[in-house]
This record gives sequence, structure tokens and C-alpha cells, in this order.
Amino acid sequence: MPQATTQSTVDTVNAFNEAFNRHDVPAVMALMNEDVVFENTYPSPDGTRFEGAVAVRGFWEQFFGSTPQARFTTEELFASGDRCVVRWRFDWDDKGGHIRGVDVMRVRDGKVAEKLSYVKG
Repeated sequence: MPQATTQSTVDTVNAFNEAFNRHDVPAVMALMNEDVVFENTYPSPDGTRFEGAVAVRGFWEQFFGSTPQARFTTEELFASGDRCVVRWRFDWDDKGGHIRGVDVMRVRDGKVAEKLSYVKG
């Protein structure tokens, strides 16, 4: 059972990341629980915490509207049970603007329940 849970977690996070890179807010939200918790990386040092699907949806809509070239590349992903860590690179333009970071995620019932984001620097 733990191996099946781990694979389900990886599958959910990969589907989430694919929807994210399409800027498909409805698909992203379909992969998040209604009581999802998302902690953004900005402003430092602690970022902003969004609780619930309505608040998180609002953030994604604003984020994709303000960064139309947003693209996340997974550098490494590993999971154990319902937890997943994704090391990523975020590119926001075609001029080399980027940052690297990590998401610590928890999946429940095939959907993202927590997405806690951290950046280097």
C-alpha cells in the first residue's frame, strides 16, 4: 500500500505541474482540495499563506495574468507516501530571469492538500 500511495502522489503532482505550465487555472484547481493551503514565496521572509480553494484560485489567476511567460521546470522530484518534494526552476521571461526553489507538498484523495513553496536567496 505505501508504494501505491507514493506513486499516486507522484502522479498527482506531475499532473498538477503540467496543468500549471499550461496556465490552466481550472485544471490546477481540479487537482487541489477545497481546503488546500498554499504558502507563496513572497514577500520574504515568510511569504503569504492562502487557505481554501477560492483564495488559491484568486492567487493563480493574478499570478498567470501578471507573468504570462511563467514556466516551472522540475529539476528533481521525490515522494514518500502522501508527501512530495519538488526542486524547481521558475523562468518568468525570455531574457534569463529565473529563480530556483523547492515545493513541499502533501496529497490527499488524489489532490494537492498543501503546497509550501521556498526559494533560494
